[in-house]
Amino acid sequence: MPTHDPEADGAKMSFAKDMSYIDYLSLDPILGAQNLQSTAHDEMLFIIQHQTSELWMRLALHELSSARDLLAKGDFQPVFKMLTRVSRIFEQLNTAWDVLRTMTPSEYTEFRDDLGASSGFQSHQYRLIEFILGNRNRAMMKVHEHRPELHHMLGQELETKSLYHVALDQLAQGLDMEFDQAVFRMDASHLADDAVMHAWTKVYENPREYWSLYELAEKLVDLEDYFRRWRFNHVTTVERIIGFKRGTGGTSGVTYLRRMLEVELFPELWNLRGQL
Repeated sequence: MPTHDPEADGAKMSFAKDMSYIDYLSLDPILGAQNLQSTAHDEMLFIIQHQTSELWMRLALHELSSARDLLAKGDFQPVFKMLTRVSRIFEQLNTAWDVLRTMTPSEYTEFRDDLGASSGFQSHQYRLIEFILGNRNRAMMKVHEHRPELHHMLGQELETKSLYHVALDQLAQGLDMEFDQAVFRMDASHLADDAVMHAWTKVYENPREYWSLYELAEKLVDLEDYFRRWRFNHVTTVERIIGFKRGTGGTSGVTYLRRMLEVELFPELWNLRGQL
Protein backbone atom coordinates (compact mmCIF):
# COMPACT_ATOMS: atom_id res chain seq x y z
CA MET A 1 0.00 0.00 0.00
CA PRO A 2 1.49 3.38 -1.00
CA THR A 3 2.40 5.85 1.75
CA HIS A 4 -0.31 8.45 2.24
CA ASP A 5 0.71 12.06 1.75
CA PRO A 6 -1.78 14.34 3.57
CA GLU A 7 -0.37 17.39 1.79
CA ALA A 8 -1.54 15.90 -1.51
CA ASP A 9 -5.09 15.94 -0.08
CA GLY A 10 -4.83 19.61 0.71
CA ALA A 11 -3.70 19.47 4.34
CA LYS A 12 -1.60 22.47 5.36
CA MET A 13 1.80 21.19 6.50
CA SER A 14 3.87 24.32 7.06
CA PHE A 15 3.17 26.74 9.92
CA ALA A 16 6.29 28.89 9.93
CA LYS A 17 4.14 31.97 9.27
CA ASP A 18 0.68 30.85 10.39
CA MET A 19 -1.02 30.00 13.67
CA SER A 20 -0.99 26.28 14.39
CA TYR A 21 -3.03 24.07 16.70
CA ILE A 22 -0.29 24.34 19.35
CA ASP A 23 -0.26 28.13 19.02
CA TYR A 24 -4.05 28.53 19.18
CA LEU A 25 -4.37 26.42 22.33
CA SER A 26 -1.20 27.80 23.97
CA LEU A 27 -0.13 24.21 24.54
CA ASP A 28 3.49 24.99 25.33
CA PRO A 29 2.75 26.68 28.69
CA ILE A 30 -0.08 24.28 29.46
CA LEU A 31 1.93 21.10 28.81
CA GLY A 32 4.92 22.61 30.57
CA ALA A 33 2.99 23.45 33.73
CA GLN A 34 3.37 20.06 35.43
CA ASN A 35 6.11 21.02 37.87
CA LEU A 36 6.69 17.87 39.90
CA GLN A 37 8.03 18.30 43.42
CA SER A 38 9.12 14.68 43.81
CA THR A 39 10.28 11.66 41.83
CA ALA A 40 7.06 9.73 42.56
CA HIS A 41 5.44 8.30 39.43
CA ASP A 42 1.87 9.16 40.53
CA GLU A 43 2.48 12.84 41.20
CA MET A 44 1.94 13.52 37.48
CA LEU A 45 -1.54 12.00 37.77
CA PHE A 46 -2.29 14.09 40.85
CA ILE A 47 -1.20 17.35 39.22
CA ILE A 48 -2.99 16.77 35.90
CA GLN A 49 -6.16 15.68 37.69
CA HIS A 50 -6.32 18.98 39.53
CA GLN A 51 -5.15 21.17 36.65
CA THR A 52 -7.80 19.77 34.31
CA SER A 53 -10.42 20.18 37.04
CA GLU A 54 -9.49 23.85 37.28
CA LEU A 55 -9.86 24.20 33.50
CA TRP A 56 -13.34 22.66 33.63
CA MET A 57 -14.21 25.00 36.51
CA ARG A 58 -12.98 27.89 34.39
CA LEU A 59 -15.55 26.92 31.78
CA ALA A 60 -18.25 26.42 34.42
CA LEU A 61 -17.66 29.97 35.67
CA HIS A 62 -17.84 31.29 32.11
CA GLU A 63 -21.21 29.60 31.60
CA LEU A 64 -22.66 30.48 35.02
CA SER A 65 -21.71 34.14 34.71
CA SER A 66 -23.31 34.44 31.28
CA ALA A 67 -26.37 32.48 32.40
CA ARG A 68 -26.89 34.84 35.34
CA ASP A 69 -26.63 37.93 33.12
CA LEU A 70 -29.09 36.56 30.57
CA LEU A 71 -31.51 35.35 33.23
CA ALA A 72 -31.57 38.83 34.74
CA LYS A 73 -32.83 40.03 31.35
CA GLY A 74 -35.48 37.31 31.19
CA ASP A 75 -33.78 35.58 28.25
CA PHE A 76 -34.55 32.01 29.37
CA GLN A 77 -33.68 29.83 26.37
CA PRO A 78 -29.88 30.32 26.24
CA VAL A 79 -29.83 30.06 30.04
CA PHE A 80 -31.28 26.56 29.81
CA LYS A 81 -28.52 25.55 27.40
CA MET A 82 -25.80 27.02 29.61
CA LEU A 83 -27.07 25.40 32.80
CA THR A 84 -27.29 22.06 31.00
CA ARG A 85 -23.68 22.52 29.93
CA VAL A 86 -22.59 23.22 33.51
CA SER A 87 -24.33 20.03 34.64
CA ARG A 88 -22.37 18.11 32.00
CA ILE A 89 -19.16 19.79 33.15
CA PHE A 90 -19.73 18.41 36.63
CA GLU A 91 -20.49 15.03 35.11
CA GLN A 92 -17.06 15.26 33.47
CA LEU A 93 -15.49 16.25 36.78
CA ASN A 94 -17.22 13.30 38.41
CA THR A 95 -15.68 10.88 35.94
CA ALA A 96 -12.23 12.31 36.66
CA TRP A 97 -12.41 10.98 40.22
CA ASP A 98 -12.41 7.47 38.72
CA VAL A 99 -8.97 8.14 37.29
CA LEU A 100 -7.59 9.56 40.54
CA ARG A 101 -8.93 6.55 42.45
CA THR A 102 -6.49 4.34 40.56
CA MET A 103 -3.86 5.81 42.89
CA THR A 104 -3.42 3.80 46.10
CA PRO A 105 -2.70 5.17 49.60
CA SER A 106 0.87 3.84 49.36
CA GLU A 107 1.44 5.68 46.08
CA TYR A 108 0.05 8.96 47.40
CA THR A 109 2.22 8.72 50.50
CA GLU A 110 5.30 8.83 48.27
CA PHE A 111 4.77 12.51 47.45
CA ARG A 112 2.12 13.85 49.87
CA ASP A 113 4.67 15.65 52.04
CA ASP A 114 5.93 17.48 48.94
CA LEU A 115 2.55 19.23 48.61
CA GLY A 116 3.32 21.31 51.68
CA ALA A 117 0.18 23.13 52.82
CA SER A 118 -1.34 23.31 49.33
CA SER A 119 -4.85 21.89 49.07
CA GLY A 120 -7.90 21.93 46.83
CA PHE A 121 -9.58 23.76 49.72
CA GLN A 122 -7.66 26.80 48.47
CA SER A 123 -9.15 26.73 44.95
CA HIS A 124 -10.48 30.24 44.32
CA GLN A 125 -12.42 29.02 41.29
CA TYR A 126 -14.29 26.42 43.31
CA ARG A 127 -15.04 29.06 45.94
CA LEU A 128 -16.31 31.42 43.23
CA ILE A 129 -18.59 28.71 41.84
CA GLU A 130 -20.06 28.19 45.29
CA PHE A 131 -20.53 31.93 45.75
CA ILE A 132 -22.27 32.28 42.38
CA LEU A 133 -24.57 29.36 43.18
CA GLY A 134 -25.42 30.84 46.58
CA ASN A 135 -23.34 28.90 49.12
CA ARG A 136 -21.71 31.99 50.57
CA ASN A 137 -19.45 32.38 53.58
CA ARG A 138 -17.26 35.47 53.89
CA ALA A 139 -14.91 33.64 56.25
CA MET A 140 -13.84 31.42 53.33
CA MET A 141 -12.18 34.45 51.71
CA LYS A 142 -9.41 34.63 54.30
CA VAL A 143 -7.42 31.85 52.64
CA HIS A 144 -7.06 34.12 49.58
CA GLU A 145 -5.77 37.22 51.37
CA HIS A 146 -2.24 36.58 50.06
CA ARG A 147 -3.61 37.14 46.53
CA PRO A 148 -5.32 40.56 46.67
CA GLU A 149 -6.75 40.31 43.16
CA LEU A 150 -8.47 37.00 43.95
CA HIS A 151 -9.65 38.22 47.33
CA HIS A 152 -11.14 41.32 45.65
CA MET A 153 -12.85 39.21 42.98
CA LEU A 154 -14.51 37.02 45.60
CA GLY A 155 -15.54 40.09 47.56
CA GLN A 156 -17.18 41.56 44.48
CA GLU A 157 -19.13 38.34 44.00
CA LEU A 158 -20.54 38.65 47.51
CA GLU A 159 -21.91 42.06 46.52
CA THR A 160 -23.65 40.56 43.47
CA LYS A 161 -26.89 38.62 43.44
CA SER A 162 -26.32 34.89 43.15
CA LEU A 163 -27.72 32.85 40.28
CA TYR A 164 -30.52 31.68 42.56
CA HIS A 165 -31.28 35.26 43.62
CA VAL A 166 -31.75 36.17 39.97
CA ALA A 167 -33.94 33.09 39.48
CA LEU A 168 -36.07 34.26 42.42
CA ASP A 169 -36.41 37.69 40.80
CA GLN A 170 -37.79 36.01 37.69
CA LEU A 171 -40.04 33.81 39.82
CA ALA A 172 -41.51 36.84 41.60
CA GLN A 173 -42.00 38.68 38.31
CA GLY A 174 -43.64 35.67 36.67
CA LEU A 175 -46.10 35.26 39.55
CA ASP A 176 -46.62 39.04 39.98
CA MET A 177 -45.44 39.09 43.58
CA GLU A 178 -42.53 40.25 45.74
CA PHE A 179 -40.27 38.46 48.19
CA ASP A 180 -39.05 40.00 51.41
CA GLN A 181 -35.55 41.42 50.95
CA ALA A 182 -34.37 39.18 53.80
CA VAL A 183 -34.56 36.33 51.29
CA PHE A 184 -31.64 37.83 49.36
CA ARG A 185 -28.74 37.14 51.73
CA MET A 186 -25.73 38.52 49.89
CA ASP A 187 -22.80 37.25 51.94
CA ALA A 188 -24.38 34.24 53.61
CA SER A 189 -25.90 31.02 52.30
CA HIS A 190 -29.53 31.01 51.20
CA LEU A 191 -32.01 29.71 53.77
CA ALA A 192 -35.27 28.00 52.83
CA ASP A 193 -38.14 30.49 52.86
CA ASP A 194 -41.87 29.69 53.09
CA ALA A 195 -42.89 32.34 50.55
CA VAL A 196 -40.33 31.10 48.04
CA MET A 197 -41.45 27.53 48.68
CA HIS A 198 -45.08 28.50 48.05
CA ALA A 199 -44.15 30.29 44.82
CA TRP A 200 -42.17 27.39 43.39
CA THR A 201 -44.94 24.99 44.42
CA LYS A 202 -47.42 27.05 42.42
CA VAL A 203 -45.15 26.71 39.38
CA TYR A 204 -44.93 22.94 39.79
CA GLU A 205 -48.68 22.64 40.22
CA ASN A 206 -49.24 24.59 36.98
CA PRO A 207 -46.28 23.73 34.72
CA ARG A 208 -48.07 24.56 31.47
CA GLU A 209 -48.95 28.06 32.71
CA TYR A 210 -45.43 28.74 33.99
CA TRP A 211 -43.40 26.57 31.65
CA SER A 212 -40.26 28.74 31.50
CA LEU A 213 -40.08 28.97 35.29
CA TYR A 214 -40.81 25.25 35.55
CA GLU A 215 -37.98 24.40 33.16
CA LEU A 216 -35.65 26.82 34.94
CA ALA A 217 -36.37 25.10 38.24
CA GLU A 218 -35.59 21.69 36.78
CA LYS A 219 -32.35 22.95 35.22
CA LEU A 220 -31.31 24.23 38.65
CA VAL A 221 -32.19 20.90 40.24
CA ASP A 222 -30.18 19.07 37.55
CA LEU A 223 -27.21 21.32 38.27
CA GLU A 224 -27.34 20.76 42.01
CA ASP A 225 -27.82 17.02 41.46
CA TYR A 226 -24.56 16.77 39.50
CA PHE A 227 -22.83 19.12 41.93
CA ARG A 228 -23.83 16.90 44.86
CA ARG A 229 -22.53 13.82 43.06
CA TRP A 230 -19.22 15.60 42.52
CA ARG A 231 -19.00 16.38 46.24
CA PHE A 232 -19.88 12.80 47.17
CA ASN A 233 -17.27 11.34 44.83
CA HIS A 234 -14.74 13.79 46.27
CA VAL A 235 -15.43 12.50 49.78
CA THR A 236 -15.19 8.83 48.83
CA THR A 237 -12.02 9.40 46.82
CA VAL A 238 -10.32 11.20 49.70
CA GLU A 239 -11.43 8.54 52.20
CA ARG A 240 -10.19 5.78 49.92
CA ILE A 241 -6.75 7.36 49.55
CA ILE A 242 -6.00 9.00 52.94
CA GLY A 243 -8.72 7.71 55.25
CA PHE A 244 -9.46 10.15 58.06
CA LYS A 245 -6.13 11.97 58.09
CA ARG A 246 -6.20 15.76 58.15
CA GLY A 247 -6.03 17.45 54.76
CA THR A 248 -2.78 19.00 53.56
CA GLY A 249 -4.38 22.43 53.94
CA GLY A 250 -5.23 21.78 57.59
CA THR A 251 -8.92 20.88 57.27
CA SER A 252 -10.33 17.80 58.96
CA GLY A 253 -10.33 16.07 55.58
CA VAL A 254 -13.17 13.57 55.15
CA THR A 255 -15.03 14.95 58.19
CA TYR A 256 -15.07 18.44 56.64
CA LEU A 257 -16.08 17.15 53.22
CA ARG A 258 -18.94 15.12 54.70
CA ARG A 259 -20.35 18.27 56.28
CA MET A 260 -20.39 19.85 52.84
CA LEU A 261 -22.69 17.07 51.64
CA GLU A 262 -25.43 18.53 53.84
CA VAL A 263 -25.40 21.90 52.04
CA GLU A 264 -28.45 22.59 49.87
CA LEU A 265 -28.09 25.29 47.23
CA PHE A 266 -31.74 25.53 46.22
CA PRO A 267 -33.60 24.04 49.23
CA GLU A 268 -37.13 25.02 48.21
CA LEU A 269 -36.80 23.17 44.90
CA TRP A 270 -36.02 19.97 46.81
CA ASN A 271 -38.45 20.44 49.70
CA LEU A 272 -41.51 21.11 47.55
CA ARG A 273 -41.39 17.60 46.09
CA GLY A 274 -42.84 16.16 49.25
CA GLN A 275 -45.82 18.51 49.06
CA LEU A 276 -46.99 17.94 45.50
